[in-house]
Amino acid sequence: MKHNFKHLNIWKLSIELADKIYVITDNFPKNEEFGLKSQIRRCAVSVASNIAEGSSRSSTKDFNRFLEISLGSLYELQTQIIISGNRNYFGFSTTEQIENKITELQRMISGFQKNLIP
Repeated sequence: MKHNFKHLNIWKLSIELADKIYVITDNFPKNEEFGLKSQIRRCAVSVASNIAEGSSRSSTKDFNRFLEISLGSLYELQTQIIISGNRNYFGFSTTEQIENKITELQRMISGFQKNLIP
């Protein structure tokens, strides 16, 4: 059973999140170029990438494993966003907006997993 990842709402939202992450990290300090900025961006890209890669798998079990990896990346991303906010790399409202998007996507992926037919 394969899914066209471009039609999945979880993939679409993860792309939106990655785009937002790139925008908000553009103004990170130069000393974070290869630190937190790079890590946050890789994390955000990983979420969408794992959904896409998992959708190509022939078994629900394999797809579910990639969705778990996406969820793990989201929790990692959430932690990095909190750290960035604490470092004043962006304001509280940005931190809150991104965290809300992350939480929404976590819920959507978990719900999607429950509806996967084995």
